[in-house]
This record gives sequence, C-alpha cells and structure tokens, in this order.
Amino acid sequence: MRITDVRAVYPKWARRPRGVWQSHFWQIVVEVRADTGVIGLGYGGGGPPAVEVVNSHFRELLVGRTVEDVDDIRELWDFVYLKSLPYGRKGIPVMALSGVDLALWDLVAKSEGRPVYELIGGLRKERVRAYASTGEFERDRDAGFTAVKFSTQWTGHERDYDDTVETAARAREVFGPDALVMSDCYMSWDSVVSIEMARLLEPYGLYWFEDVLTPDDLPDAAALRPRVKPVLLAGGEHEFTHHGFAAVAQAGALDIWQPDLTWCGGITAGLRILELAQGAGVSVVPHRGGEIWGLHFIAATGCEDLAETHPDRWEPASETLWLEEPHPEAGFITTPDRPGFGVVLDEAML
Repeated sequence: MRITDVRAVYPKWARRPRGVWQSHFWQIVVEVRADTGVIGLGYGGGGPPAVEVVNSHFRELLVGRTVEDVDDIRELWDFVYLKSLPYGRKGIPVMALSGVDLALWDLVAKSEGRPVYELIGGLRKERVRAYASTGEFERDRDAGFTAVKFSTQWTGHERDYDDTVETAARAREVFGPDALVMSDCYMSWDSVVSIEMARLLEPYGLYWFEDVLTPDDLPDAAALRPRVKPVLLAGGEHEFTHHGFAAVAQAGALDIWQPDLTWCGGITAGLRILELAQGAGVSVVPHRGGEIWGLHFIAATGCEDLAETHPDRWEPASETLWLEEPHPEAGFITTPDRPGFGVVLDEAML
C-alpha cells in the first residue's frame, strides 16, 4: 500500500477545567489513507500543536511511502522520529507520532482483515480484568469491578493524611478484602509524605502508589521503592518512547511501568518499552489501558492482566468519540475481533 494522505483533527471537546494541560492539549484523531482505499485511524495527544506537527511535517514525510506489514510500521516510526529529533524526542511531537503509529497499525490490520492484536502477536487473554479509576465506589462495585484506584493530592496540609486514610478505608470496606486497591498521587507527594502514607495506609493493603514523584526524580524514586514496601511504585504515563523508559530501567525507579500508548509513541514504542520492562523484571500496566488502543496491546502481550477504565466516560452526559468501544462487564473487558482496532469514529465530534 502507498500512503496517499495523512491528516490530524482536534475534536470538538467540551472545555475542560482551567489550569490543567488537558484544557489546551487534549487528544487528537489521526487518519492515514492508502491507495487501496483503506483508512487507518489513530489517537494521539497534544491538541492543536500536535495537529500542526502531523499535518505539516509528518504528512510531508509519510505521503508516498509504502506500508505492508509491521516491519514497515517500525521503519516508518524510526524514520519520523529521527526526522523530528530537533524539536521532538518527548512531549507533544511524540504524542503526535503516537496517533500516526496507531493509525498505521489500524491501516495494516484492516488491509489484512484482522484485529490489531493479531498483528501484535495473537490473543493471549480472552478477556482483561478492568480496574475503575473512580470516586464512585458503590456504583463501580455494583458494576462488578474487583479492582479500584482513587485519586489523592498532597496540598501541604496535615489533613491530607487523614483524607487519604479515610478514602482508602472506604475503598477497602466497599470492595472487600480481596480487591486490588491503588492510589494515584499525580506527582504531588515527596519521599517524606510517601513513607508516612505507606505507614498510615498499611492496614488497607494498597497494591501501588502511582506517580508519587515527577518523571525527573528517578534517583529519588529508586531510593524510595524499598522504603514503601510492600506497596509498589507505579508510574510512566508522562514518559516518552523506549529511550525514556531505558532511563527508568537504568535507575531502577519503578516497580510497575504505565506507558500511555496514545502519548508514548504508540504500539511500536509500547512493544519496545515492554521488552525493556521484561528485561528489568518489572510489570507493565498501560495508562488508560481499557481504551481500545491499550486493550489490544494488553490482550496480545505479557502486560499484567489489568486495564484502567474511567466509568464516568459511559455516563449519558459524557463525550463519546469512538463508537462500538467495548465496556467492562462484570469487571472484565473483551477485545473486539473486528478488523483493525474495531471502533468507529463519531464524525459529529470533528
């Protein structure tokens, strides 16, 4: 197949809360067209700046190139990454590349009439255990979830300890003794707070602390790991490409890696990150892994059998960009066996 066009669009997202990066640079849709008439669809990050990167430089690099199989996708990834090095490597350009990469996987899989997971290596998990990132504990327990993650932020007040303990206690009470319970700190704790939280939360048996420190604090995270055991340190949603995760591996900074396939470089980068993780003896649990891009990846690889979902996405008032995306049932998600990623774009959102 010869690539005839590459196009990115920023959907008509509702305005997000002020002060957060998502209000400016949220997800983009990428479309790659081939001369066979097949259209591949992908999902990236970076908002209007990423759209500009795709529609100008990346389009110029890719139109006219041929792609037939996974090896070609890898070659195109390396080619685009190399050509964008002066302004890329991390952040918005790699978020843009993620959308292109996922569109190429969708394109090749559709051209062969196969699901993306077959291109990755074949289905290894018939269904994937889902966890709810939520504050609606009773709702999500009743929906069948047996794993839950709650958010907690350190604001500099001693009350934050009490609030976190109260939330963990309620999660454990609602979901029961056998459920997985995790916390997401979103880079707001430091080492002192983390050690004290580990002590205070010990009765509730948390599985991991997520994003305790920033991605730049790798030595501190490595020193912290043994001090919060048996709680594991998870993170990586704000890291980019296998090059970035190689530094995480070298530092020994995390127990669980959480690349976001729509930000870190797509499935091509995700497979390279997974290979590094396996060599380092750590688990991979993709960020937002319950979305269709992560779901195919988890179902076809040695990732941990755990996919993040945000149940609020399925509330009637929420925005729905991708139609026919599977929802959890009784705490598990089944990957669709339709060609490509198996979802349909809601054109009204563009």
